[in-house]
Amino acid sequence: MSDTAKGAEWARRRTFAIISHPDAGKTTLTENILLAAGAIRLAGQVRARGQNRRTQSDWMKIERERGISVSASVMTFEYGGLLFNLLDTPGHEDFSEDTYRTLTAADSAIMVLDAAKGVEPRTLKLVEVCRLRDIPILTFINKMDREAMDPSELIDDIQDKLALDAAPMQWPSGSGNRFKGVADLKTGQFIRYERPGEDDDPEKASERLALSNEALASIMGAEEAEELTEGVELAREVCVDFNAQSYREGHLTPVYFGSALRQFGVRELLDALVEIAPGPEAQPAIGGPKAELEPSDKEVAGFVFKIQANMDPNHRDRVAFMRLCSGTFRRGMKLKTDAGKTMTVSNPILFFAQDREIADTAYAGDVIGIPNHGVLRVGDTLSESGKWQVAGIPNFAPELLRRARLKDPLKAKHLKKALESLAEEGVTQLFRMQVGGDFLVGAVGALQIDVMAERVAAEYGIEVTFEPAPYDTARWIAGPRDKLEAFVDRHKSAIAEDIDGALVFMAKSAWEVNYSQEKFPDITFLKAKERRA
Repeated sequence: MSDTAKGAEWARRRTFAIISHPDAGKTTLTENILLAAGAIRLAGQVRARGQNRRTQSDWMKIERERGISVSASVMTFEYGGLLFNLLDTPGHEDFSEDTYRTLTAADSAIMVLDAAKGVEPRTLKLVEVCRLRDIPILTFINKMDREAMDPSELIDDIQDKLALDAAPMQWPSGSGNRFKGVADLKTGQFIRYERPGEDDDPEKASERLALSNEALASIMGAEEAEELTEGVELAREVCVDFNAQSYREGHLTPVYFGSALRQFGVRELLDALVEIAPGPEAQPAIGGPKAELEPSDKEVAGFVFKIQANMDPNHRDRVAFMRLCSGTFRRGMKLKTDAGKTMTVSNPILFFAQDREIADTAYAGDVIGIPNHGVLRVGDTLSESGKWQVAGIPNFAPELLRRARLKDPLKAKHLKKALESLAEEGVTQLFRMQVGGDFLVGAVGALQIDVMAERVAAEYGIEVTFEPAPYDTARWIAGPRDKLEAFVDRHKSAIAEDIDGALVFMAKSAWEVNYSQEKFPDITFLKAKERRA
């Protein structure tokens, strides 16, 4: 980074996402990062089995009831002289598309692992998404205050399953009841963990001691002190050393240990973000005078990666989350979409979960909310010239299809509006059959359908059931106009349109798709679709 860049306001930005397998402690870590940074004064209450969870980032009713995150949230805070935009993503695999879209806006990620389980299946998929976008990953191994795998096994697990070099920055002393703290391999100090009593406040300053046998033996006994010393020596000799360039290129992950629930290791994690996390990077784009948008460019440009409706149910609001790629944005600016629509951004907002404030100024790396009434869609690029188009965000073929059935047929128009609004957010996908006009909802998993039904009832006052559809597989279709018309004419009852009007073939099985491909070799059956080419 140049000297000029170091003094630039955009260079202070750090936009990162938190990713994990469900129940690894992601939302608890999110909350305690905010607490450690001074952004909130009191941590939410997290009870056993996820009941009655109250956190800053989980604001939907269904999130509070089930103790899971089902929608990405954005939280802005300052720490260590930098301004952070924290993107909290859904942990449940049924919301993988929302997570994917959110990761397109992140410059780095924190991967949370359960110390007792290591790398789990959902983590594998998320890391693959990060790898596709060369997103650097910092690892936090959580729940060390419970029984855990051996730290050497955890390091090997990361390297073997994720094909990432793992560089331990700390080394833990035991786990569960034996957990006494972590050795900082960089400073040569021991950060002591004090287990809170039932009546104690768990937020205590972490005492730092010299990493010597005498000092360690005084708090954990000679045998455990020797075990820790041997572990530290082994880590320094056998494990790879941290390399900043390798980390930024996405080939190496620094590893930290702690307990998010007990707020141990969280401040060290924040300090690591300040020290090594990258700031805004150039964003590949087309349509402009060069092949990418750089944060130092003067023209304001950004892309919409998420739409959220009804964050404030009293006002039926609709907010587009835009990641700024370049320029200095000022309230009241006129921006154009890549489709040629002009809009004045009069009330841009900064987020703190569902809370918000007006943003008078924003810079590359920031995430701002733009209130609108259906003008903006996920994947839109906004810029002063209207010429830029950031690489689009694809839709993936749904794995589950359901037919929407109203309990009150007189509310058909209201249902259409509700389903379209939620589909534009990316909660689910929406298809309408050309013959009969039935609405089909497409999802990755059943929980998405539950969220759809919950939100339609709570936000729109419509009772709807989602019953099994007569189709199993959906594919977007493309090809020469005459060939496409012939295929559609042959399969009229199985053709639908998505929310953008694109043609979709509804098949009863994957076998039927393959059979149709053989019969119509000029037709392409797509598992993913960019909203614009």
